[in-house]
Amino acid sequence: MKSIIALTPEAVIFDLDGTLFQTETLLETVHARVFDTLREEGLYTQETPPIASLLGSLGMLLSDIWKKIIPDGSEEAHERANVLMLQYELEELEAGRGSLYPHVRETLEELRNRGIRLFIASNGLEEYVKGVPVAKEIAGLFEGTYSAGEFATLSKVDLVRKLLDTFGVKSAWMVGDRSSDVEAGKKNGLFVVGCDYAGFRREGELDGADAVIRSFRELITLLP
Repeated sequence: MKSIIALTPEAVIFDLDGTLFQTETLLETVHARVFDTLREEGLYTQETPPIASLLGSLGMLLSDIWKKIIPDGSEEAHERANVLMLQYELEELEAGRGSLYPHVRETLEELRNRGIRLFIASNGLEEYVKGVPVAKEIAGLFEGTYSAGEFATLSKVDLVRKLLDTFGVKSAWMVGDRSSDVEAGKKNGLFVVGCDYAGFRREGELDGADAVIRSFRELITLLP
C-alpha cells in the first residue's frame, strides 16, 4: 500500500462503482440484457461486446461510454442503450443482484463514528447512483449523494466542487478507482485515495493519488 498519513478530514467523498460497489456483480446480467434488447429492436446487429469493455469505461460520463463500446452504433442505439441500462440496473438491484466490496459497511460506520461526514460523487445517472446505496442499505450513512446525471456536470471536477460548496466542506478526502477521481480530488485541493482492488482499471490510472489501498478497510489505516 502506497500511503501518506494525512490529517483526519472533515469529510470523505466516495466514488460508487469500483469503490463501494462491486459493479461487475450487477453488470454481468445487465450488459447481456441491453444488447439482447438492442438486437431484438433492430438497433444493433453485431455480437455483444465483451463486458470488459463496459467495465473499463466505468467512471466516464454515460454519453461517452457507448461511443467507446459501440462506436459503430447509431445515436439512436446509444440513446436506447442509456435507457435500457438504467432500467435493467434498477430491475436487477430490486431482485437483489449486486454486492458491496468486503468491509464497506463496517468501514463506513467506523468513519461515521469518528465524526467524519460521508458523501458519494459519481458520473452515473441519478436513479442508479441513489438506488445502489438504498438497495444495499447504506444510504443512511451518507449526508449527500451527487451524480452527473442529476446536475448535468461536464466533469467530475465540477461535480465535486458543487458538492463541496453546497455542504460547506472545507477539508475532505476523495476516494475512487479512476483517473477522473484523482483529477477531481487534485483540482479541488483534496487528499486523494486511489482504490486498486476493482481489477479493471487502466495502467497508470491512479498516478497522482496521495495513497493507494488494495482493500476497502485499509482506508482506516490512513487516519491518524
